Amino acid sequence: MKAVAAFLLVLCHLAISHGWTCNEGPRLYNVKQIDAGQGKVVATTTSNYAYFLINTHWYNLGTTARVKHVSVGPAGLWGVDTSNKVHKYVSGKFLPSTGLTMTQVDAGGDGQVAGIYTSSNAAYCLRSATALAYKGTGSLSWTSMSRALTYISCGPLYGCWGVDSSNRLYVMRVTPTTCGVSGWVYVSGIAAKMVEVGTDGSVFVVTTTGKVYQRIGIYSSRPQGSSWRLVSMCMSIKHLSYDLGTLWVVTTSGFTMRCTH
Repeated sequence: MKAVAAFLLVLCHLAISHGWTCNEGPRLYNVKQIDAGQGKVVATTTSNYAYFLINTHWYNLGTTARVKHVSVGPAGLWGVDTSNKVHKYVSGKFLPSTGLTMTQVDAGGDGQVAGIYTSSNAAYCLRSATALAYKGTGSLSWTSMSRALTYISCGPLYGCWGVDSSNRLYVMRVTPTTCGVSGWVYVSGIAAKMVEVGTDGSVFVVTTTGKVYQRIGIYSSRPQGSSWRLVSMCMSIKHLSYDLGTLWVVTTSGFTMRCTH
């Protein structure tokens, strides 16, 4: 099965859509999710281990915690373990926090960390000063973002996007220092299972059927954008991330592709 999937990935360099060219990424089997930010790329596998990409090789970030989701960005490197405890990567290892448990966290905002609370699927925010200063001791105090979501992603320019349990998309602005929100705006046209906000404000979505779309027409005065553009993929996709012109995608069979514009 791995050989067949790898062969298909080699053929993916032929897939070009609106200037996107995809090739097989650095080999890491059974990838669950991937995140890119500030030139760094991290991923988790179905075995719940976290990895960091250096050149073309993946390096295990340690076995002190079984991490099911990781995120890297201006707030640092954060993760959620199999018990839904939130961890920050400090001095070479993941250190757990006390406070709310999360199913997923995102460190891509302007210093703040966003997460989805385990018990209610409510979105919460960790203020930028708290997130940046946290060294692995003490309880984290989270602020409600007043929306129930299943997935959230933030960028430093135009705020956060989220997906709810009905696969609907929303966008809102957040103040990193206070975690104050300006109100959620519904964005129609896509049934999404996850969303990614890049550092430059780019937004990509994976649909419930494994297709990839990019949101077009995003500006400071219109953070919700204006339309959707299909990014054709040669395989069904389950997760993605975008940073510095590179779109990283994870296929439903657990392989990675690197797509450039």
